[in-house]
Amino acid sequence: MSDMLLAIDTATDQASLALHDGRRLRVEETWEAPRRHTTELAVRMAHAMERLDLEPEQLSGVAVTTGPGSFTGLRIGMAVAKGLAMARRVGLVGVPTLDVVAFAQGRDPRPLGAVLQAGRGRICVAVYVWQSGGWQPVQEARLTTWEALAEEISEPTLLCGEIDRQGAELMGGLGERVELLPAAWCLRRAGFLAELGWRRLKAGKADDPATLTPVYLQVPV
Repeated sequence: MSDMLLAIDTATDQASLALHDGRRLRVEETWEAPRRHTTELAVRMAHAMERLDLEPEQLSGVAVTTGPGSFTGLRIGMAVAKGLAMARRVGLVGVPTLDVVAFAQGRDPRPLGAVLQAGRGRICVAVYVWQSGGWQPVQEARLTTWEALAEEISEPTLLCGEIDRQGAELMGGLGERVELLPAAWCLRRAGFLAELGWRRLKAGKADDPATLTPVYLQVPV
């Protein structure tokens, strides 16, 4: 087993990990982990690798979400990914959190809003359009609220990601201006993070573990 990339996403309360050999997604797990990233990530990683009789020294790459997201969640995922990459001397790729959920969506002429929960009634949203065979960001991730976002949307738009009950009700009331994508498509999965990771590694776009840092939307307090 010469190629195996580990993908780690602990950016929010929804966590995910995957093992991908460059051709096939071999193991993937996504779960709710509010305030449990520290205790659960290492255990689930070990179980995933045991399923494939894989040892850490057999990894050939690591991908990790870089943010936005929670301070604690991003710190934990980044620390684990950097530690593995440096210890095993393999390529490390950092991927913006919302790029992962956008990557999972099919081609569409409408703009795509990807969302994650930011706490205290806020959301984080980034906007993408389909160009050159994929979803390209045209508006960087920013903090807002469902109410403010509803007022801003003036053209038919797709919406995916962490859409809670309040968001579903507000966005659902906009009629043809918004299409909420199905729940299964909204789930942020490490399998897609792994796909992005492989693409960037093969293109020679690995990140430097010494300089890769999480992206926060505000200074943690």
